[in-house]
Amino acid sequence: MKDWVIGVIGGSGLYEMEALESRRRVDIVTPWGAPSDSLLEGHIADTRVVFLPRHGRGHRIGPSDLNYRANIAALKMAGCTDLISVSAVGSLRLDLPPRTFVLVDQFIDRTVGRANSFFEPGLVAHVSLADPTCPRLSGLTAAAARKAGAPVVEGGTYLAMEGPQFSTRAESRLYQSWGCAVIGMTNMPEARLAREAELPYASIAMVTDYDCCHEEQRPVEVAQILECMRDNVGKARLAIENLVRELPARRPPSPIDSALEGAIITAPESRDPAVMARVQALARRRP
Repeated sequence: MKDWVIGVIGGSGLYEMEALESRRRVDIVTPWGAPSDSLLEGHIADTRVVFLPRHGRGHRIGPSDLNYRANIAALKMAGCTDLISVSAVGSLRLDLPPRTFVLVDQFIDRTVGRANSFFEPGLVAHVSLADPTCPRLSGLTAAAARKAGAPVVEGGTYLAMEGPQFSTRAESRLYQSWGCAVIGMTNMPEARLAREAELPYASIAMVTDYDCCHEEQRPVEVAQILECMRDNVGKARLAIENLVRELPARRPPSPIDSALEGAIITAPESRDPAVMARVQALARRRP
């Protein structure tokens, strides 16, 4: 087997990975509770893959009700070395039409009330999030998506909104004026937590519609999104298959593998043992 374990977080429309061989479902309960669903483990060619449907099979959990900490912790505890996030987004730019795949490199987080860190009072840590996605993993994913036939744009800012409603026109115009490329509801705090878990993270943002800042376009409608989503999801599955088949046998080290190095600033004698015990679930590192 290759020296990688690829975690895949499937967004709206992507609830299954048919290409997985020797598949089995695994239930993991983390110190932060249960993830959205069982993990589906298996392999594609000689790469181990762990799949988690972000919203649960049947799309049971909305974006604001997801247990993001449990989702990331479960993938880490399952041995994942790298994470690919797949999500449906709206476009804030006319040059990013529906069916475009954007490999996001920045985020603006407008969510509220979501637990966005594994660290709590009694154990304080600060990780760098200047570059919240992994350039190496994003580049490999972009090449795999192009091979799958998707129009790919590398780089762009993802505006993470709370939802579950879509934006007002005033909000959408504001986000457009900030230079954001796409808008979605789930990549934050997911990307923050992946960094705290020392997991390189790449985001495939699949455009399903133009957001309502574009007055010449119809307002967002779920039926329109679902139609586009079906085409996007097929290409996303193929992109992931291409990616894992073409990974080099040996996984080169990533700076993100040691993101917690020096990040904990609470003095050892002041650290809460209960919080320390919880974050040990994230402490597993590669040999």
